Amino acid sequence: MDTSVEVIGTDKLGRRNGPRRKYTNAEKRTIAEETLRPGASVAVVAHRHGVNANLLFGWRRLLKQGLLSETAPSKAAPLLPVKVSTPTLVPNQRAKVPVRKSPASDEGSWLEIEFTGGQRLRIHGRADRPTLTYVIATLSRR
Repeated sequence: MDTSVEVIGTDKLGRRNGPRRKYTNAEKRTIAEETLRPGASVAVVAHRHGVNANLLFGWRRLLKQGLLSETAPSKAAPLLPVKVSTPTLVPNQRAKVPVRKSPASDEGSWLEIEFTGGQRLRIHGRADRPTLTYVIATLSRR
């Protein structure tokens, strides 16, 4: 005797709020193909299988596009080689950026930049000029 029971809850209006049913591509294809038979009604087929008719229309569209085919999807697209180069920096023309630096030594020093949009960038320790220029240019474009 099977004693496992799946509890499906409903809200005050009787709508299902339990876990969603997952359909395989084969199930979607089979149900969608039923609607393509002469005289078949999408609403009747949807009701028979307990799915929403709008969902079934979506499956029909996928079937016509060949996305519910029986064959397994092909291997993932191969990765393309990428070359990372130094980005061209364009000076920010929108706003002047106030810079404050603590008078402490390099190890305990910090740099805080407040942008016009209210964003703040804090750098603890030493920051090299190219990196700092790149970060400021990137954040000021936001």
